[in-house]
Amino acid sequence: MRTLIVDDERLARNELRRLLENFPKIDIVGEAANADEALPLIEDLQPDLLFLDIQMPGKNGFELLQAIEGKAPDVVFTTAYDEYAIKAFEFNALDYLLKPIELNRLTEAIHRVEEELQSHPTEAPRPSSEPGTKILGENDQVFVKDGEKCWFVKLGKVRLFESMGNYVRLYFDDQKPLVLKSLNALEDRLDAATFFRANRKHIINLNWIEKIEPWFSGGLLVTLRGGDKIEISRRQAIRFKDLLSL
Repeated sequence: MRTLIVDDERLARNELRRLLENFPKIDIVGEAANADEALPLIEDLQPDLLFLDIQMPGKNGFELLQAIEGKAPDVVFTTAYDEYAIKAFEFNALDYLLKPIELNRLTEAIHRVEEELQSHPTEAPRPSSEPGTKILGENDQVFVKDGEKCWFVKLGKVRLFESMGNYVRLYFDDQKPLVLKSLNALEDRLDAATFFRANRKHIINLNWIEKIEPWFSGGLLVTLRGGDKIEISRRQAIRFKDLLSL
């Protein structure tokens, strides 16, 4: 993977370069200290991947992405601040690494990049021109922060969303973090071809359904891989059958 490092701190660039020596597939083709240096390098070198700092003199990392013409590389943000994580997700970043960068987190980020290249070998994500309006599908990744814990998770791994008052609980792997968002607002952002509003409290990932059974009053009971059992209300069962019928 042809890789460009963009960071205004020379020591940070050197440390990241040293850590990346652990990954033979990473080919560092250049470095830049700011957006003005990075833009012509991106055009000339056509990197597959950017390790991009956010706070820099002149244009910040987000403004740099907006200024790229043509196909944009995959992006892993590197920053000392976690306050930009939600905005990073709106720009389709593959990961968000907090400085000082640890080797185990860098390894996770490289694995995500490799998975993305394998699933979309001819595509590269573009920053959204209108953040907040993009419909999110199973291949999109979202940043989730619950207390001191943070995840960057691909939506396809989330099997269930459950309303908990003003919060929504996400179910993926063995994790169940809470995010401050209403289920209705979340439903507006999710791709209806993959994520289905089962009832007032739940949105399910259709790809995780293992079994469907008739239920009371014309409803349905679905069992998800992992054992979660969710009732589809009678009203939503009609939509569900229409959605999945030939």
